[in-house]
Amino acid sequence: MNDRLAQSAGGTGPSPSPVWPEMMEREGQIQSASRAPDRIAWAPARFILKAMSTALPPILFDARRLRRNRDQAATRFEEYAFLKTRVSSALAERLGDVSRRFPLAMDLGCHTGETGAAILEGGQVEHVLAADPSPVFAARAERAGLSAFAVPLETVPAKEESLDLIVSTLSLHWTNDLPGLLAQVRRVLKPDGLFLAALFGAGTLSELRQVLLEAEVELTGGAGARVSPLPGLQDMAGLLQRAGLALPVADIEPITVRYPHMFKLLDDLKGMGERAAYATPAEQGLSRRILMRAGELYQKRFADPDGRIRATFQIVWVSGWAPAANQPKPLKPGSGKVSLAQAIPRRAKP
Repeated sequence: MNDRLAQSAGGTGPSPSPVWPEMMEREGQIQSASRAPDRIAWAPARFILKAMSTALPPILFDARRLRRNRDQAATRFEEYAFLKTRVSSALAERLGDVSRRFPLAMDLGCHTGETGAAILEGGQVEHVLAADPSPVFAARAERAGLSAFAVPLETVPAKEESLDLIVSTLSLHWTNDLPGLLAQVRRVLKPDGLFLAALFGAGTLSELRQVLLEAEVELTGGAGARVSPLPGLQDMAGLLQRAGLALPVADIEPITVRYPHMFKLLDDLKGMGERAAYATPAEQGLSRRILMRAGELYQKRFADPDGRIRATFQIVWVSGWAPAANQPKPLKPGSGKVSLAQAIPRRAKP
C-alpha cells in the first residue's frame, strides 16, 4: 500500500502501512480481538432509498439465502473470524492516518461488531451504529455493546447528512446494487464525511473457482456458477466517482491463506457466512464425486512443497469523502503558471 487514504481539509499525510504477514495458516480456532465499546442509544431513522436511476439493478444474490447463511455462521463466528479481525484492525490503522475526529459512525455489514470495536478503540470515533442483514449477527453486535439492528445490505438506515463516518469490512461484495448503495452513502454523510471500506474483490478464491469448474466439466460435461462474481479494482474506483464521492482512492491487498486441504477451506467459507447465495442457483449441487475430484486437482495445482494448499483473497480497499467547500480541488486546465520545461533542468549534451 502506498498513499492509502486521500486526505480531506486539515488532514495530515498517511502514515506508513502496517506490517502484516503475507501468509496466514489455518489449523484450529482463531479468537476475535474485538472489544465491546460502551452502549449507546439510537433509534433507527427513516431509510434513504433514492435510486441513482430508474433502471432496476440485476438481482445476483438472494437476500433470504444470504441472511440464512449469515444466521448460521453467527453462532460460532469467532472460530472463523481471522480475516474479519485482521481487516478490521487494518481499517482502524488506515483511519488513524486521518488527523480528525468522527463523532458518529455507522458500520455496514457488522457481523459481530469487530470493526466497530476496532475504530472505537482508536479514540477518533465517539459512537458507532451497526447494521447487518442477519438478525443473529445484529443481536450479537448488540450484546457486544454496539447499537445494532438488522436491515438489508442495500439499505443505509440514516437521515440525510447525519453521519460523520461510514465503514464496512468484508460484507459489501454481497450487495446487489453497489451503485445505489454508494449513492445512499453519499447522501447520509455530512459534508466532508468519510466512507472507508474493504470487500472481497475479483481474483478472490481463483484457485477454488478453477478446480471446481474443471472437475464439474470433466465429470458432467457442463458447469454451473459456484463462486460469486466480485467487483474489480477499476470497477470500485469508477463507482466511487459515479456516486459523487470526492478524493476517491481504491487499492488492493492480496492475502494468502494456507490450508491442509480444500475441505478445510470450504469449512472456513461456511463459518464466515460466505457460502453461495445466488438468486438463481445451479440446477444441481456439487456431488461428492465432483468435490473429491476438485480436491485432487487443488492438491495437484496449488500445493506447496509441504503439501499445504493456498487460497488467495483479494481485499479491495476504497475510500471517498462527501463533497465540501473546504476540500482540495484540482486546478482548471490551462491555469498553471509554471512551465514544466522550466521546472525540469535540461541535461548537458555529451
